[in-house]
Amino acid sequence: MFDTSNEKAISSSTSTGPDHQGYDGQRATDTVPYGGGILGEKSPGVKRIEAISAQFTKVDRIFVFLGVFLISYAYGLDGIIRYTYQPTATASYSTHSLLATVNVIRAVIAAAAQPTAARIADVFGRVELILVSVFFYVLGTIIEACSNNVQAFAGGAVLYQIGYTCVLLLVEVVIADITSLRSRLFFSYIPVLPFIINTWISGNVTSAVLGTTTWRWGIGMWALIYPVCALPLIIALYLVDRRARKAGSLDAYKSPYQLLGGRRLMIELFWQLDVIGVILLIAIFGLILAPLTLAQGQANQWQSGKIIAPVVIGIVCVPVWIVWERRAKHPIVPFHLLKDRAVWAALGMATMLTFAWTMQGDYLYTVLIVAFNESIQSATRITSLYSFTSVITGGLVGLVVLKVRRMKAFIVFGTVLFLVAFGLLIRYRGSPSSSGHSGIIGAQVVLGIAGGLFPYPGQTSIQAATRHEHLAVITGLYLSCYNIGSALGNAVSGAIWTQVLPGRLDTNLAGFGNATLATSVFGDPFTFIAAYPVGTPQRDQVIDAYQYTQRLLCITGICLCVPLIIFSCLLRDPKLGKEQSRPEAEGGIGGEGRYGASNGEAGNEGKTKWWARLR
Repeated sequence: MFDTSNEKAISSSTSTGPDHQGYDGQRATDTVPYGGGILGEKSPGVKRIEAISAQFTKVDRIFVFLGVFLISYAYGLDGIIRYTYQPTATASYSTHSLLATVNVIRAVIAAAAQPTAARIADVFGRVELILVSVFFYVLGTIIEACSNNVQAFAGGAVLYQIGYTCVLLLVEVVIADITSLRSRLFFSYIPVLPFIINTWISGNVTSAVLGTTTWRWGIGMWALIYPVCALPLIIALYLVDRRARKAGSLDAYKSPYQLLGGRRLMIELFWQLDVIGVILLIAIFGLILAPLTLAQGQANQWQSGKIIAPVVIGIVCVPVWIVWERRAKHPIVPFHLLKDRAVWAALGMATMLTFAWTMQGDYLYTVLIVAFNESIQSATRITSLYSFTSVITGGLVGLVVLKVRRMKAFIVFGTVLFLVAFGLLIRYRGSPSSSGHSGIIGAQVVLGIAGGLFPYPGQTSIQAATRHEHLAVITGLYLSCYNIGSALGNAVSGAIWTQVLPGRLDTNLAGFGNATLATSVFGDPFTFIAAYPVGTPQRDQVIDAYQYTQRLLCITGICLCVPLIIFSCLLRDPKLGKEQSRPEAEGGIGGEGRYGASNGEAGNEGKTKWWARLR
């Protein structure tokens, strides 16, 4: 639900020593012509997009924005529909509780794919990243639609997630490439504008598909729709690229293959993409978090080898990954950028945001169907209200920021309102009454208003703290933290769901003389509600169990809002100008200093009051 839903290779974050030596020990800028191939001050993809940007006209920008809107409309509607079908799909295998496991795997892959995708965009180019996105998106969609068990479905979900992650990164980076800091927040909402429409039609689409066919076609049809919707953006970028070539702007540009040759390029990509670091990162989060969702409410499962072994291996991988990243030639994490409070505070905020949101959102669709007695159409719309409200709120905030040129006040207020929304979610956690229906809608609307006030402003804030050649790497890291937060939320919500709900169902349904009823409800609640409508004693007891579990999830979420608010208060509050990136970013000169003051004031940083440093 977070289109959040970008990392790149640059010499300043990947230097091998004080001389920033490159591939063969020479200075990076001397390795090959035009900036040292994929190791210079700016990698080929960055230099290429900067040369192309000079050729962008107002009409070109309009066509690119339209292309971004169309492709985001496709993956946005698909995302809502797939989010709805995923519980149905896992329930069809009688493994509904493994929904959290699938979500953990997707989030872990997304977190690792963000920096990799960003580096691909910087090494090869933006159009090439779209093509990578289309390939994995289509392949994963086909596998999901044709799967016969939850393992195959999860495999397809991984490939789909890679394609989805690539396009999320691409649209944000392209918008940042062709906009100024002052207008970037406003235009950053183009990819999420489709939620204004999709929120209301997605319910009709999901119910219509399930009324005539199965979830398989509901997912599979996007293997045809998505590539078609990606074409306009590909064509728009290609035409500007061709004009730049004709104008001679790319005469000095050489592709990575031309610079290095096939064999050397493959070797360099292995290190440039930090393949070992990515594998270790996936191992850490995957092996530690996924087992938390697999115990299925049985205490003895926590003592079994299938739970203990992967967790231990994952923990062992943590120090190995840290040592590797500190010594890697091109680490995933740009440690030099993390020294700035404007960067690490924004990353912490992104992690806590999705961590908290996922606590209430992971099983929300199922809770709406079972405990609130909503229809498929209504449940789909309610789960989309967050996105709908946040887009409208965020667009208005973007217009205001164009005028006031500051964002921190909106961000802090948004995080506080996020906490208030969780209070409402605790109160309205499951009831088939009209007050319950109105309450959950109101809670999601308040949550969405809060979500429009700080996630995208946070992204713009962290982009303002870096130079353009670091744009993709920092955006990728920011979006990776979104996915890390999601992975943590998926794991914790899955652990609570699988440990609490089965026992509560056993207790509540013990008096009905059906020893398998609780197990069947836990494995496939959608079949159960068809046989036991609201008002039957069995359904009432199941609703009580769902209310109890959802309450625990939302209490966990409201606790996570506390560090979220703290991180928002630690952000800087730079004044946004018309430039593409701030010249004083990362210790540069001119304009404001690190704390949003003038250079003279920044020089007296140690003498300023502590509250002034929080600007």
